[in-house]
Amino acid sequence: MIVIHYTAMATAQDALERLCDPVAEVSAHYLIDADGTLCQLVDEDKRAWHAGAGAWGGVTDVNSRSIGIELANNGLTPFSEPQMAALERLLAGIMARWSIRPERVIGHSDMAPTRKGDPGARFDWRRLARLGLSVWPAGARVGDFAADAKAFGYTAPEGACDPDGAVLNAFRLRFRPWASGPLDDADRAIMHDLARRFPVDRTPPST
Repeated sequence: MIVIHYTAMATAQDALERLCDPVAEVSAHYLIDADGTLCQLVDEDKRAWHAGAGAWGGVTDVNSRSIGIELANNGLTPFSEPQMAALERLLAGIMARWSIRPERVIGHSDMAPTRKGDPGARFDWRRLARLGLSVWPAGARVGDFAADAKAFGYTAPEGACDPDGAVLNAFRLRFRPWASGPLDDADRAIMHDLARRFPVDRTPPST
């Protein structure tokens, strides 16, 4: 899979120095600056320490099963056009090389909903979906949010879905960033559509 992050640092140079610092024990395969400059830090066939604790579907060691992309952004500002264009080119190449389906392109908050919020509410997932580089819901009948969240790939500690807490927040960050309040039928319908069209276990993953 591919996991998208934001750096949450003041500059791309700051992020680069941290990602290259062995003491920090954090890394990623790629870093993209706001001006579109792309740096490859780790070979795609090597393990990078970008994901940390979390899971997506049955994959519990995400670092060993993913390529990590860091975007220089503080999480509060829009992602620039040059940066998004560079990301689109990079995603297209990675997905072709590794036969990665669009539903396997996720955010850090998707696989670690209790810990992470990146790439955040300002990231344009719908733009990627229009190009076949991610997925976007089309709407469906109302379903069971917790069961559908698990079918789509979301997990929480001990593998349980938490429909009123971390999983709902992570789902909304990506698909309904303007939404607030308790779980509602719009959440249920969107999650049901995602689970129906893009089930995580279409090809059962190994840990």
